[in-house]
Amino acid sequence: MTNETTIEKLREMRLTAFAESLQEQLNDSSFQSLSFEERLGLLVDVEWSSRKNNRLKRLIKSADFDQSHACIAGIDYRPARKLNKSEILRLATCKYIDDHHNIIIMGATGAGKSYIACAFGIAACQKFLTVKYIRLPDLLVELAVARNEGSYKKLISQYKKLRLLILDEWMLVSLTENEARDVLEIIHARHHRFSTIFCSQFAPAGWHAKIGEATIAEAILDRIVHDSYTIEIHSDPKDPSMREMYGINKKLDS
Repeated sequence: MTNETTIEKLREMRLTAFAESLQEQLNDSSFQSLSFEERLGLLVDVEWSSRKNNRLKRLIKSADFDQSHACIAGIDYRPARKLNKSEILRLATCKYIDDHHNIIIMGATGAGKSYIACAFGIAACQKFLTVKYIRLPDLLVELAVARNEGSYKKLISQYKKLRLLILDEWMLVSLTENEARDVLEIIHARHHRFSTIFCSQFAPAGWHAKIGEATIAEAILDRIVHDSYTIEIHSDPKDPSMREMYGINKKLDS
């Protein structure tokens, strides 16, 4: 069997990185000093790394992050924000996901809630966990459309199984009774099974009025509050928001 035939078969088997690395070895005489096992090990390492990297890219893409560039190292810990860096680094290990706990991130508009949530989400992707980012208003629209199209149960099932669900703009506006029931359906299904990050401008005490129906509100809060870590982002009204500080205009001026 010729080397060209071997490489072509590797490509047909979708071992592309393996094939390219083999071609590189064949073109570089320095590899001839290595044993067969050493050369094979290098080829396997290249293919393994390539597959891991591709899997990570797919997870990040399917998560549909609002800020796919977010990272734990990029979080702004300036004193006015009063963030607990050690707690954030501990949460970034994703043990809270293993323990089926949640995170509540609170702060004013523009405080950087979404960035921190996306950073946690990308950290979860790096652990090869399934993640989905979505604004609550968009989720409610998705559920309403799915109900009309007869795919409601299928969509609910998809949201039930995610290892980490990030719900941004949580309780930003009041819910109808049907919307509140949809939220309860998802929250109940994920309770003690999977983890959710809630980004809100309001503390949990303010959610009750937004949910509306008292029984449903109590059921939703009971399944969230007692199993969640809380991160509150403080800000000085005189300081610029995170959007103002890191927005495109600022970058263009620098």
